[in-house]
Amino acid sequence: MILEPVFLPKKEFMLQALHLAEEAAQSGEVPVGAVVVKDGRVIGEGRNRREAGKNALAHAEIEAISQACQALDTWRLTGCELYVTLEPCPMCTGAIINSHIDRVIYGVDDERAGCCGTAMDLFALPYSHRPEVYRGFYEGEAKKLLQDFFRKLRK
Repeated sequence: MILEPVFLPKKEFMLQALHLAEEAAQSGEVPVGAVVVKDGRVIGEGRNRREAGKNALAHAEIEAISQACQALDTWRLTGCELYVTLEPCPMCTGAIINSHIDRVIYGVDDERAGCCGTAMDLFALPYSHRPEVYRGFYEGEAKKLLQDFFRKLRK
């Protein structure tokens, strides 16, 4: 009997994404951070910068994926993992599909816009690429960042 290796998310990569999310919050941005990993090495990172850049496309995942593409000199991110603090939205999920990322590991579900299975599942559509999805990794920490940010915003 041949056993398949089991994937175990690495805490250091989610901790880096959480740190980036904290930086975003300190800059007045919704606290979302992301890192792209290949062969155990971070090749792209990003944090939400929509307000600073006045750009609706400036999501953490887009920034991290763009850096990873530059680092590998290709748009195909086969063999890569994306660690992100919040479940990706429709735009970011589309970028994940189009860049062929193998795995998505995220912290907290996004009930309103999450497209990895919560609000909808874009990966269930008949595309040629469907990554593995791991949800709830460091969920408590990611959720607290978001709750604290929006609590301060409402004051």
